Amino acid sequence: MITETGRVVAEKGNRVWVRTIRASACQSCAARSGCGQRVLATATGGRANQVLVANTVGARVGDDVTIGIDEQALLGASLMVYALPLVLMVLASIAGHQLSEGSDLFAMAGAAIGLATGFLVSRQWQRRSGAGFEPKLVRVNRLSAETCQ
Repeated sequence: MITETGRVVAEKGNRVWVRTIRASACQSCAARSGCGQRVLATATGGRANQVLVANTVGARVGDDVTIGIDEQALLGASLMVYALPLVLMVLASIAGHQLSEGSDLFAMAGAAIGLATGFLVSRQWQRRSGAGFEPKLVRVNRLSAETCQ
């Protein structure tokens, strides 16, 4: 499970908004000196991301929490969102080129139609199985009274 720490900033029914900053992942990464994510985080002052998650651990506003997402879910969602539209774009471009006997205009139109179809299919797929790809609250990070003395 890939985890990140954050702070609960608001409640919305049985869900909470968690603000995370990705700086913690950058500190332990071997590619931190050449990574675009670190450069972006530095340029934006480490601006936070906000995620709406189901409050399964009884977190309250102000609590530090750990959220996580399963690696398989992240990989599957990434493939569906990125790979499917690109594969359909290439296949539709080839089909447009072949069906038009070599016209570049039809190849470009096929590429646009394939890309749009890929985005629509991945969006419909996400709507049907979206709950499996959402991050989940893992725990509330509370300090015990003994550690504060």
